[in-house]
Amino acid sequence: MPLLSSILIVPTLTLLAILLIPNRSVQLIRWVCALSGLITGVLSIQLWMAYDPISGGVQFIEMIPWVASMGISYHVGVDGFGTILIMLNSIVYFTAVLTMWDLETRVKEYFAFMVLLVIGVYGVFMSQDMFFFFFFYEIAVVPMYPLIVIWGSGNKEYAAMKLMLFLLAGSALLFPGLLAIYHTAGLHTFDLIALSQHTFAPDFQIFVYPFIYIGFGVLAGMFPVHGWSPTGHVAAPSAVSMLHAGVLMKLGAFGVLSVGIRLLPEGAVYWAPTFSAFATIGIVYGAFVAIRQTDFKFVIGFSSVSHMGIVLLGLNLAVLGKAGADALNGAVFQMFAHGIMTALFFSTVGFIYDRAHSKTIADFGGLGSQMPRAVSIFIVAGLCGAGLPGMASFWAELLVFLAALKTYPIVGVSIIIGLVLTAIYILRVFTTAFFGPPNERWQNLKDVDLKGFQLLPRAILVAVLVYFGFVPRAMLDIINSTTTALLGKF
Repeated sequence: MPLLSSILIVPTLTLLAILLIPNRSVQLIRWVCALSGLITGVLSIQLWMAYDPISGGVQFIEMIPWVASMGISYHVGVDGFGTILIMLNSIVYFTAVLTMWDLETRVKEYFAFMVLLVIGVYGVFMSQDMFFFFFFYEIAVVPMYPLIVIWGSGNKEYAAMKLMLFLLAGSALLFPGLLAIYHTAGLHTFDLIALSQHTFAPDFQIFVYPFIYIGFGVLAGMFPVHGWSPTGHVAAPSAVSMLHAGVLMKLGAFGVLSVGIRLLPEGAVYWAPTFSAFATIGIVYGAFVAIRQTDFKFVIGFSSVSHMGIVLLGLNLAVLGKAGADALNGAVFQMFAHGIMTALFFSTVGFIYDRAHSKTIADFGGLGSQMPRAVSIFIVAGLCGAGLPGMASFWAELLVFLAALKTYPIVGVSIIIGLVLTAIYILRVFTTAFFGPPNERWQNLKDVDLKGFQLLPRAILVAVLVYFGFVPRAMLDIINSTTTALLGKF
C-alpha cells in the first residue's frame, strides 16, 4: 500500500476498532492506540528517510478522482514541510497515548475523539486538494470541544466554548476565501498544485490573502486573535494540550504557508509588513504576559503565543526577499521544535498535576528534591524554550533572528527582548516551584516520581529535541529543498 495512504489508514482503522471494542475493555483500547501510534511513527520515520531533498517538490503522490465534475480528488503528497510535520504528528500522537495511559474516565470515547483529531491532522499535512485540505482541517478542530468539556478541568465549559467560537470565526473567513480562489482561477479544480501554477490578479490576491492568513492564523495563535489558546491549554487534559499546542497550532501556520503564500504570493508580499508587526507584538506580548502567570499551564500557553509568533514572523519575512531562505527554514523548523517542546511541557505538567492536584506555581517549592525526574524533564523543556544551544529550537530561532536583522533590524531586537523575557519566566518557575526549601505539603510526592513506563514518552520527546539540536542538517536539508522551490515565486 502507498506510504501516505498507509499513514492515514492506520489511525482510521484504529478509530473503527475503538468503536467496536466494548467499553469495559479499556486495556485493549489503550494497547490498540499505542500500537497505532507506534506503527504510524515507524511509517513517518520511513517517510522522512525516504524523502529525496535533492529532487525536492511534492513526492509520494497518490491521486484518485472523487467528484470529477467539480475537480475534487483524493490527492495526497508531501513536500519537505509536510514530511517533517507528519513526523511531528506521529511523535506527539504516540507520546500522548502513553501520557494518558492511566485514564479511567470514559476511556473509549476519549481515545476515539483523540484519534479522530489525529486523522484530521495527518490529512491536512498530506492533502494536495484544497477541498480535502479544508475537510481534514475541520475534522482536526472539532474534537477539541468534547475533549475539553468532558475530560478537562477548571472552567472547562467556558474554555471549550471560547475555543470553538474563535476557530469557527476563523473558518468563516477561510471558507469564502477558498471558494473565491476556486472560482476566480476558472480551472474547475481544487488541486493545489494546479492552482499554484495559476497566476491570480494582484488586486484579487491583496483582497483575499487576509481572509486566508487570519482564518488560519486564529488556529496558529496569531496576535491579537490568540485569546482562545491559553484558556484552552489550561482547561484541557494533558494529552489534549500536547496535541493542541504540539500539532493543532501548526495546522494554522501550515495553512498560511500551503494555501496563502503558495497560491497568493503577491498578496503575501503586500501584507507581510503588517502581519510581521502583529507577529512581533505577539512574540513580546506572549513572553511578557507569561511572566505574570501563576498557573503552570497559563505560562506554557502564553509562551506558545510567543513562540508561534516566531513562526508567523518567519513566514512573513520569507516573502520579503532579503533573507527569505533563512526566515522560512527557521519558521518551519520552529513548528517542529515548538511542537515537541510543548508536548514535553504539557506531558510533564500533567504528570505533576495528576499527583499533586495543583497547577499553581506558588503552591510548590523545592519540588526538585521531591520529584527530581519530573522536574529535570520540565527543565529540559524550559531550556529548549529559552533557545539553549544543543536544543532543536536554538537553530530555528537563530535563523528567524538573522533574517529579521537583515530585513527589519528593530524586529530582530524585539526577538532578543522576547527571548530575554522567556528566560525570565522560565527561571521564575524554576526558582519558585522547583528550588529552595521543600514544601512539607508535598513530601508524599517522593514516592510517585516518574519511573519505568512513565518515563518513556518524556524520554522520547527529550531525545528528539536533543537529536535535532545536535544534528540540525537532518531537518534543514529536507526543509530547504522545499524552501528553495517556493521562494522562486518571489
